Amino acid sequence: MKNESGARHRRERQQNWLVAVALARVLGAAGFMGVARALDDSLADVRRELSLTSVLAEPNDQFVNFLLVGSDSRAGADPSDPDFANVGGEGDVQGRRSDTLIVVNVEKSTGIISLMSVPRDLWVTIGDSENTERINVAYREGGAVVVRTINRALGIPIHHYLEIDFQGFKELVDAVGGVTVCVEYPTRDRNTGLYIRPGCKNLDGVDSLAYARSRSFEEKVDGQWRMDGTADIGRGKRQRLFTALLMQTAVNRTLSDPFRAGAVMRGATSALLVDERLDMVEFAQLMRPAAAGQLRRFSLDTFGDTVRGNSVLRIAESAGPVLAFYAGSGPAPVPPE
Repeated sequence: MKNESGARHRRERQQNWLVAVALARVLGAAGFMGVARALDDSLADVRRELSLTSVLAEPNDQFVNFLLVGSDSRAGADPSDPDFANVGGEGDVQGRRSDTLIVVNVEKSTGIISLMSVPRDLWVTIGDSENTERINVAYREGGAVVVRTINRALGIPIHHYLEIDFQGFKELVDAVGGVTVCVEYPTRDRNTGLYIRPGCKNLDGVDSLAYARSRSFEEKVDGQWRMDGTADIGRGKRQRLFTALLMQTAVNRTLSDPFRAGAVMRGATSALLVDERLDMVEFAQLMRPAAAGQLRRFSLDTFGDTVRGNSVLRIAESAGPVLAFYAGSGPAPVPPE
């Protein structure tokens, strides 16, 4: 009798586990169906840049590279915005520049997502010209020139393009419900208005932009404020971390609450400018592994140089393995982050 009772309990536990797995699968499918429906409803709001089609790489069976561009445009900024004093309006920016450049790679066989930020101080040849400048200057000539500049400087294909400005970034973060960032020490940037107490804080759109833009990042250690001396390199590392957290947050909250899918997708589609060929439903599906933390973050190795009196960065030979991976000609290196 005792053995029969134990066997019955084991069967019941196994049945409960199978039911739980089935429910999880159903809910996951329902969550993605909710995302797809929300995307279908929002596709009309997606802005498309037709000039990109001729410079983007043809589809690849092995991987896909997305170029994520954050512009420094203040279009739509309102003087009543809480961060207007730190961000400024359209009249405060001379010329257009890319504030963030991140290449997002997705391996189709594994679904693993890899992020690599490109320092905006990287010294490159712009587009198909012979002009050399910092890479963020390429944005002045439009998205197509940014893609060609990346192709030429890094030797990697770009299959799709996504662009977002400051206002769109804040709207997207708020649509997701904020992004939680954890810091060990009091953290600030007096130029962007950033301040985070030790521990974890759910950052809204305004605070998230202050974190992502920070180039004068300070931590208070042993009672003293210490400046992060890595400047653009440290900024890129924080941007990769924040992008990974944003992707995880967006996917997790959307799948766990299909009713939120509409708000998240409306926020994303209204904030983004994308290439003509990008299938937003397929893009959302490719981002699903982020929910399980299947994310790698790579830095682009560089070294300092001085050109025409300007402090700039150049690509180091040690960047070869990472660039080979993004080009599809080498395996994924062990990520340092």
